[in-house]
Amino acid sequence: MKFTHYFHLINYVAIAYLLLTITSCNDNISKDNDHLVFRYNEYSNIKSLDPAFARNPSIIWPTNQLFNGLVQFDDALNVQPDIAKKWLISEDGITYTFTLRNDVFYHKHPQFKSKNNTRAVIASDFTYSFNRLTDPKIASPGNWVLKNVATYKAVNDTIFEIKLKKPFPAFIGLMSMRYCSVVPKEIVEYYGNDFRSNPVGTGPFKFKLWEENVKLVLRKNELYFEKDKKGKQLPYLESIAITFLPEKQSEFLQFAKGKLDLLNSLDASYKDELLTPTGKLRAQYADRIQLLKGPYLNSEYLGFYLEGNSNEVQSSLIRKAVNYGFDRKKMITYLKNGIGTPATHGFIPKGLPGFAGLKGYTYNPQKARELIQQYSKKTGNSNPTIRLTTDSNYLSICEFIQRELEKTGLNIIIDVLPPSTIREQKWSGKLDVFRASWIADYPDAENFLSPYYSKNFTPNGPNYTHFKNDTFDRLYEESFSITDIELRKQHYSKMDSILINNAPIVPLYYDQVTRFTQKNVKGMTTNPQNFLVLKRVWKEKK
Repeated sequence: MKFTHYFHLINYVAIAYLLLTITSCNDNISKDNDHLVFRYNEYSNIKSLDPAFARNPSIIWPTNQLFNGLVQFDDALNVQPDIAKKWLISEDGITYTFTLRNDVFYHKHPQFKSKNNTRAVIASDFTYSFNRLTDPKIASPGNWVLKNVATYKAVNDTIFEIKLKKPFPAFIGLMSMRYCSVVPKEIVEYYGNDFRSNPVGTGPFKFKLWEENVKLVLRKNELYFEKDKKGKQLPYLESIAITFLPEKQSEFLQFAKGKLDLLNSLDASYKDELLTPTGKLRAQYADRIQLLKGPYLNSEYLGFYLEGNSNEVQSSLIRKAVNYGFDRKKMITYLKNGIGTPATHGFIPKGLPGFAGLKGYTYNPQKARELIQQYSKKTGNSNPTIRLTTDSNYLSICEFIQRELEKTGLNIIIDVLPPSTIREQKWSGKLDVFRASWIADYPDAENFLSPYYSKNFTPNGPNYTHFKNDTFDRLYEESFSITDIELRKQHYSKMDSILINNAPIVPLYYDQVTRFTQKNVKGMTTNPQNFLVLKRVWKEKK
């Protein structure tokens, strides 16, 4: 017992020393090594480092550094090999056969009973990882990823086979999601629920230290299998340090002082400080900050709950009037500093197959006024009113829409609620009109159309509006059996046009990835899913 106590004391002292060393790294530790550490802040905190729970960006970002799956996307959304070096898809689109690399090793851990405290990934590891993803006891929010899978098995150590219940052309993209990462059975079973804070994967970085709500530290994985085009082993950085300042203003101040390498958010409290109204970096920051922008698979919108008690919301006249009644271009310029593209087309954002530049709703206040007058004449309601719910981050946008629509004769009452309350009430159908975002889980237009398929009504799926259209449903179901991408795009465009014509939503804008980095950060890129990929990033010495 004395020995055990002594051992724990030594460990405690070592951890305390490491914390002190890492903390001082932000301020005055060896500036010679500062370029080896990449620092960013996660203001929304991190609840788990288990990829089975990688539901939102705050978890996806660090687990991207720690884990790998069968395939991955490049920045142009092309499917690339990851642990699977190649794959075959049967002609009927049912069977996927993956051939694995034999040089992918787990991060070192004493529970691997081998000389080097590690072992290679084999196909049965994916069987275990998928079993875990679908295990009701685990209750992973990602279990839906495998809902169309009939069977999966390890044929041998290097061949992993998946059979689908029916063809699903977007399936290969699902396999890139962090939910589908490979995890080692012996480590997961050793830690149990504590695997969330003791992750062991195969990624370019390995877990080192997590003091929850304070700091998370990842270190370079010396066993990582990927190399750059010149044959140099990835990653370039030695470590990643993540802080958890809860206020975006505090995050910005740390970034402005050079104590963070990345600022990924554009909050209203500092957007005018950094950007001009046209989205350019202000001159006073040009010598020390870089601005990176790119397309983002995120459509911002207002949704109408079509099975509620509001007569106004039930009327397509009112829904279309809202779509016509405000200037999206002005909204982007003055409220978003030029970040984003006005959503004057469909719901599918630019960059995805199916985006056809459909003619959507443009600013036409006279048309909006006429539609509202038609509604009043038809119903006898001379004072039509709708209630719009948003969170505080989008209040200025909703107030802009409110002011514009009031000029056309429609009253809008705005309720401001916490994001968690809005999510809960959207699922339960308690909100007549709500502001929302739809961020692609995987880069296929089907993902943007599934929220309007009638069999996906909440709470059994993501159809928050309870929109139902028989033609839409038929096209949606047919699209799964279409392997010709051009023909599938035609189906997607037809479905998107049905949404525009029926107006269960008000597309606001197609968002952009906006990243600010310190000038010495190199190799940073953007991708339409806004995932943070740091294996090819490095920092020049200041």
